[in-house]
Amino acid sequence: MGAVKLHRVVEGPGDGPVVVFGGSLGTDLRMWEPQVAPLVERGFRVVRYDTRGHGGSPVPPGPYELEDLGADVLALLDELGVGRAHLVGLSLGGMTGMWLGVHAPDRVASLVLCCTSAKFGPPSMWADRARTVRAEGTAAVAEAGVHRWLTPGYRERHPDRAEFLRAMIAAVPAEGYAACCEVIERMDQLDSLPKITAPTLVVAGADDPATSPEDHARPIAEGIPGARLAVVADAAHLGSYEQPGEFTRLILDHLERA
Repeated sequence: MGAVKLHRVVEGPGDGPVVVFGGSLGTDLRMWEPQVAPLVERGFRVVRYDTRGHGGSPVPPGPYELEDLGADVLALLDELGVGRAHLVGLSLGGMTGMWLGVHAPDRVASLVLCCTSAKFGPPSMWADRARTVRAEGTAAVAEAGVHRWLTPGYRERHPDRAEFLRAMIAAVPAEGYAACCEVIERMDQLDSLPKITAPTLVVAGADDPATSPEDHARPIAEGIPGARLAVVADAAHLGSYEQPGEFTRLILDHLERA
C-alpha cells in the first residue's frame, strides 16, 4: 500500500526546528492542543497530523502495517520540505516514531515516546477489539477508551473534557480504528530498539493501565542506547492531555538538549 496524504495542521515560525506530533489510536490531532502554544512560543514549528483512518486523513481499506504509518509520516515530511524533524508520539504515534527511528534514522532529529509500547499484547485483545469496532462502530469502545486515557479523579473533576475525548473516539471511522488495532496486534519492535540512534526520551504515566511504566516504558528505555525514562505522577494513558504542564516541560527540555 502506498503512502496517503495525511491531514495536518502546521503552526509556528517557518524557519523553526520542526516537531511532528503523532497521536494515539482513537484520537485526532486535537489531542495535542495543550502542547502547541508552549512550543510555538519557544520558536518551534509544530506539525500535528491525523493517523491514516483517523480524523481528517484518508481511510484506505485495511490491512495496514506499521511500515505504512511510517511511510505516511515520511511523505508528510517530504511534502513540507522537511529533511529532519523531532518526533513526539503517544501510544500508536510512539510506535510509529520507533519504526522511523529504526528505518529512517536520517530523518529523525530526536524522539519523545509517550505512553507507548514496543510489543503490546496479547494479540487476541487487539483482534477482538477490531472485530467489535467493525461490527458495532467506535462508539462501542469509546467509554472504555476514556477510562484508560484518564485517571478516575480527572474524569470526575473534568467531565466536559472526558466527554470531549469520548466523542473524539466515537468519531473515528470504524475501519480506520480496526485496521490500526491490527497494526498493534502484529507489532513487535523489541529486538530492533538497539538500532535507534536518535536522542530519545521515554515518558510514562504512573497510573497508565494500558502501557505501564515497568511493563512497557522501561523496556523501551533500556533497549534504546542512551534513552532516558521519565514517569509522570497522576497520569493515565493520555498523559499529555491529563498532565500537559509536566509532559510539555519534559518535551521542551528534551528538544532543547537535542
